Amino acid sequence: MPALDIQAIREILPHRFPMLLVDRIEELEADRVVGIKNVTANEPFFVGHFPDFPVMPGVLIVEAMAQVAGVLVLSSIPDRHKKLVLLASVEQAKFRKPVRPGDQLRIEMKVGKRKETVAKMFGTASVNGVVVAEAEMLCKLADRP
Repeated sequence: MPALDIQAIREILPHRFPMLLVDRIEELEADRVVGIKNVTANEPFFVGHFPDFPVMPGVLIVEAMAQVAGVLVLSSIPDRHKKLVLLASVEQAKFRKPVRPGDQLRIEMKVGKRKETVAKMFGTASVNGVVVAEAEMLCKLADRP
């Protein structure tokens, strides 16, 4: 499947600014996806995390990874506008290097196991080819209210 721009991502994910943390999908296969998050100095979280040494919070790196995984899960569902992908668990999260303004996160997520409403995902986030974070997560498909 061709790359997805921000407009195509917005048609799949319900997230909006400031919580939409995926700028582009570069690769999308049945069990694997690669997404990009451009980290800019204008991110609202940098105001307080930390003013003298801005670092992207690890929890937001995990959220970006979950959103990339969500694109994969939702992209194959015909009635995706009626569904949400919810983060059910995070395991084995590791943060190896700080993510700073100007960095570009390359997030690769793979499906480990998938059932009708649950997917176990494994992934890494890297900057310039260096892994900065990794995690396993469980994503649950739910009906939108």
